[in-house]
Amino acid sequence: MGKKNITFDDIAKYTNFSKTTISRYFNAPDSLTLETQQVVADALEALNYKENKVARILASGKTEFVGIIIPSLYMHYYAQMLSSILSSYEKFGYKFLVFEGNQDKKIEQQYIQELLAYKIEGLIVLSHTIPSKELASYHIPVVTIEREDQYTCSVNTDNYMGAVQATSLLCKNNCHILFHLNQQVSPTTPGYQRIQGFLDTCQEHDWPHKLIKTSFGKTYEENEKRMNEIFQEMEESYSGQKKGVFISNDTHANIFLNLIIRKYGALPEEYRIVGFDDSPIASSAILPISTVGQQIDKIAQQAVELLVMQMNERKKRKPTPLATPIHQIVTPILKRRATTD
Repeated sequence: MGKKNITFDDIAKYTNFSKTTISRYFNAPDSLTLETQQVVADALEALNYKENKVARILASGKTEFVGIIIPSLYMHYYAQMLSSILSSYEKFGYKFLVFEGNQDKKIEQQYIQELLAYKIEGLIVLSHTIPSKELASYHIPVVTIEREDQYTCSVNTDNYMGAVQATSLLCKNNCHILFHLNQQVSPTTPGYQRIQGFLDTCQEHDWPHKLIKTSFGKTYEENEKRMNEIFQEMEESYSGQKKGVFISNDTHANIFLNLIIRKYGALPEEYRIVGFDDSPIASSAILPISTVGQQIDKIAQQAVELLVMQMNERKKRKPTPLATPIHQIVTPILKRRATTD
């Protein structure tokens, strides 16, 4: 029988169950006893059953598709996170439809409508443009990563702890003044805690410091231009002082490092640098960059597991919705490399 397409009727005859029972095995297995599920599973193996995915989607309405909205693949952190999420297919079997939002709310809203038309079962969101209240209004399981998450489940880094680690490391490098470079981020986002951790640590130790919140642009050229302006200002205003620079991501930290090395040919004693992410660019930079490791693989795994848990619950005959969103925090790991002592 393995040489032909096996039907529900074939399985029913083999097991002496009804076709309704076989259908329930695929679409509502929790409605069957474990013994019945085992009998059907053994039959599928004996008959060399190959599932017709299209037929199952039409019958159950479950596509096994998950949507992903990501801000940009230019930033190394997002590219690494996406790769880690996609690798979960081997474990969970869900396929992913990915859209790059590019920080445009209207476009991202259109993307979500497109994803809903494809009957996605869940959504992972890394972009910041659509409020979590709106995401929750779509009534599908949602998990967000490193963004505002009041109304959605989320997985985030302990950004405050990471900032304390980075700032403390620069303090131990005996810098005369510390800088933190970051985007104009909202206090409701997890990333804002990098700013707060920096400020609190500097104030606790009475360390001279300066916070630079600015827009870096969306392209490498815009990033480099703005970073060069900041570098030139440091050169002019803080000449002769040892400067500790904590930068909010490794992509920008690498650009800043390159600007220094182009001018000096090496990293001079006047500069010490710490990034944030531990994306591949940090370890592969011309000088490996000290950074706060976000454990990207672990965040991705927990995000998918949290989403799958919600999706599985919805497949039950009597699902129990979450009373409140689940927020998981992953501890960062400081990585000391060549840009600090």
